[in-house]
Amino acid sequence: MKSAFCFLIAAKRCEIAGLQQLALTSALVNATGRFIHALQRERGLSNLYLASQGQHWADERLAQVACCDELQAEVRAAFDTLDTETPRAGNGARLFSRIAYVLQGLDALPLLRLRVQTQVWSAARATAGYIRLINGLLAVVFEAADSASDPDISRRLVALFNFIQGKEFAGQERATGSALFAAGCAQADGQQRLLHLIDSQERCLQVFADFASEPLREAWAAVQRHDTQASLERLRRILATSLPGGPLDTGLSQIWFDACTARMDTMKTVEDALAAELEALCHQRLAAATRDLADFQKWQRAESLGEDLPEHGDFFDEGQAAPAPPVNLGHPVQAYGPQVERSILELVHEQAQRLQQMGDELDMVRASLNERKIVERAKGLLMAHRQLSEHEAHKTLRQMAMNQNRRLVDVAQAVLAMAEILPPGLR
Repeated sequence: MKSAFCFLIAAKRCEIAGLQQLALTSALVNATGRFIHALQRERGLSNLYLASQGQHWADERLAQVACCDELQAEVRAAFDTLDTETPRAGNGARLFSRIAYVLQGLDALPLLRLRVQTQVWSAARATAGYIRLINGLLAVVFEAADSASDPDISRRLVALFNFIQGKEFAGQERATGSALFAAGCAQADGQQRLLHLIDSQERCLQVFADFASEPLREAWAAVQRHDTQASLERLRRILATSLPGGPLDTGLSQIWFDACTARMDTMKTVEDALAAELEALCHQRLAAATRDLADFQKWQRAESLGEDLPEHGDFFDEGQAAPAPPVNLGHPVQAYGPQVERSILELVHEQAQRLQQMGDELDMVRASLNERKIVERAKGLLMAHRQLSEHEAHKTLRQMAMNQNRRLVDVAQAVLAMAEILPPGLR
């Protein structure tokens, strides 16, 4: 007959397997973040190269392409570490589908670069191509954030995803502003897109602040006080307040690009710290769980040898069943031996309570991801039904939320509820 220890050990082995998968996922997210940053820079240099009709930035662009290729190899290697043979519960199907999509984009990347090199594509079209690939990579990070089974790790994954997403909006802002200054003329569409990108950054960075650790929030606050941010704000005002059709100083194009690039580089230092914190936490949790498993196995061996063990306690004694204090998962539990003072019943109860607490915390963390999914689905419905751009669809949802004094996610949910009465082709 199997004892309680047998099931405690099985539960701990399941936890360790999940943490091992999370460690691999965290390494994948880290590599993906570095690759995205490099691609963002390649996109910017490609825009400058195309804007100069191939007269400038050719060498810098090629050097960045080589850097991206090295990081791409790291991402592919991280993909290869994932177990694709054993069926995974949860979001495994979505994660692997996202990766398959990204691999198609990576295979097509040389063709995109050739079109830039030969100036067959415009800067706008090349930018759209890079955005599509980067968005695919971000979707991989999003699904990774949705897969975590540890609430602290999940929080950091959510913070990291939103920070990387915010940095991508900053990269698109750099491209949009560069195009406006290079054109020498304010354009209403470009100005609206710029404001949308700035607003999108702020929303992502607020979610980051809500889920990140205090040291990372302080690091980001320090970046915000940098002189580069003040310079960027002045340039933003020039772009946003110029009358449509009015002149813009083309000489500010390079200054704008450099200011945006400096900001993105400082953001990358925060992103790197986030990724390092995430990986360290994964390894810390894994080490603690491994020590717990060794303790349980030690008790099981002692039990099989007939050695003295603590009393099991009275299952129906209210005193024995009282809630145990929360366990600090970042520190190992004490080594249990024949002289241990705690009962086996307390140990079983403590582990069950800890798992329940983790589940409750995960529900709270994942609410942020679920709200994002709902808003994105509602935007897609509006884009299809009313032929709106992504920016217009988001603006419509926000306006509806303001008019009704409701949360954005509540309005999005109401929009999705309308899908049932729309023609099939528009759902």
